[in-house]
Amino acid sequence: MSTFARFSEQAEPARLLEAALREGPAHAYLFHGPAGVGKRETALVFARALLQTQRDFHPDLYQLDALGEMIRIDAIRELRRDLHMRPFEADRRVYLVFSAHLLNEDAADALLKDLEEPPPYAVVVLVADDLGPIPETIRSRCQLVPFRRLSERSIRELVDSRAPHLPEEERAALARVAGGRLDRLARLLDPQAAARRDALIEQARAVYRVPGFDAGEAASALLANAAARGDEARELEETRMQGLDLPAREADQRAKRAGRGAEREELLAELDELAAWYRDLVAVAVGAEEAAIHLDKLPALREDASRERIVGAERAAEAVRETWRRLEEFNLSPHLALEALFVQVARELAA
Repeated sequence: MSTFARFSEQAEPARLLEAALREGPAHAYLFHGPAGVGKRETALVFARALLQTQRDFHPDLYQLDALGEMIRIDAIRELRRDLHMRPFEADRRVYLVFSAHLLNEDAADALLKDLEEPPPYAVVVLVADDLGPIPETIRSRCQLVPFRRLSERSIRELVDSRAPHLPEEERAALARVAGGRLDRLARLLDPQAAARRDALIEQARAVYRVPGFDAGEAASALLANAAARGDEARELEETRMQGLDLPAREADQRAKRAGRGAEREELLAELDELAAWYRDLVAVAVGAEEAAIHLDKLPALREDASRERIVGAERAAEAVRETWRRLEEFNLSPHLALEALFVQVARELAA
């Protein structure tokens, strides 16, 4: 059986990595594609295969991830010191650099030097959610391994296996809302996720249903959802670290990083779903219910959708997508950005 058989949805990465195992690996790889589609797990499987081990913790496997908001030069300097040590047990040493899109400029420059002249026994695997921040000088020295979002069919199979107790319409909706990402599916299947999702849809509808709608309160509701998800992730990371011999500062940074990352991802996921709600208003209004994302909320959509709202709903969905892009690219105040968004959406749908 293929080493990467369980990654059947990622055919191109599987083909490239099988060839690497068969013919010998390149000195550096860059796994890139959306978050939550299996890049990290694939990198670990590749590393284990290269080292001929079943362990994720091996003396010849070095794993680096961002601490805080970026990967700093000190972390790369530590990797570089290790890079020039001979293998301990295997024939090679494998270096996994997760969140490589968070390399700051100094760290990227330092890493480039070893990508230009790597030791013959080293294989470096960079894992990035976005190619944009990766300097071209680094990209050109790596074999690119592209990942894509998973199919709705594949996600639906996972929903059916993990949550068979849910109604059919809800399972179908969760598979669509996940958007081809395993991390978002896990978030949606979390026991607390249903309440957060209901709160989000309540605000999506309040824009055009509640007289005297308060944009600031709506923004606060979405941010409260994100903060709650961040707290859960922080507590989970603290539990995972119990028993590990970590310096207090590193443990605190890991927990904070997990919390911030989950909070940010929750906020972006909320915006994705908010845009999908307004898009669904259009789909239902024109009689295309089968194309709706929120299949479990069709009664509410039928109640809200009308031909008079089509143009406003289209503009509202685009406004949400633009806010998503701005929050992703720029260091904006989330509360101010969301409040401004809800003011604009209310104006579009009122018109």
